[in-house]
Amino acid sequence: MREFWFYFKNGIIGENPILRLMIGLCSVLAVSVRVNNCIAMGAGVLFVLVCSSLVISLLRNFVPREVRIPIFIVVISTFTTIVDLVMQAYLPSLSKAMGVFIPLIVVNCIIMGRAEAFASRKPPLLAFADALGMGVGYTLVITAIGIVREFFGYGAILSVPLLPSSYQGMMFMILPPGAFLLIGIYIALLNHFTGRVKR
Repeated sequence: MREFWFYFKNGIIGENPILRLMIGLCSVLAVSVRVNNCIAMGAGVLFVLVCSSLVISLLRNFVPREVRIPIFIVVISTFTTIVDLVMQAYLPSLSKAMGVFIPLIVVNCIIMGRAEAFASRKPPLLAFADALGMGVGYTLVITAIGIVREFFGYGAILSVPLLPSSYQGMMFMILPPGAFLLIGIYIALLNHFTGRVKR
């Protein structure tokens, strides 16, 4: 059980996919303008990551190394298709707003990277812990970025206006450089606090 919690916490802090590994940034830059997009993207990545890691871990002893990548892609694309179809059926406006980024979960570096580096080498329980930690870590960071970008970009959070209607918004925050700036700030904050804990 100690290993389970270690890998879970590692995905959130120690090897956070955005702030430590710097992978999966394309979706972060594009989607994190609105908080509801961030939550939907985080939930989609979390679902695909957990389900695909479990299946890949269960199949790891039966898949020849020569065809492992195509098998990983088939497994990941299956769960991505489920997410995409569920969003189209039950959240059509959100699905439209997310555009191509939900289907692109298939080639998200986080999911492919964890499948290759972890799930294909570890037992299902540890693969589940790693995937859950990575998914939660990704969701927390993209949502934290989305809150700041939506607030300063539109004067709202979750599309609820918080600033006067005269507020024009900061165009910089709506554009990708705003997300890059926030990622840098969050990396600095994480390094500061983890450094203090170590000392």
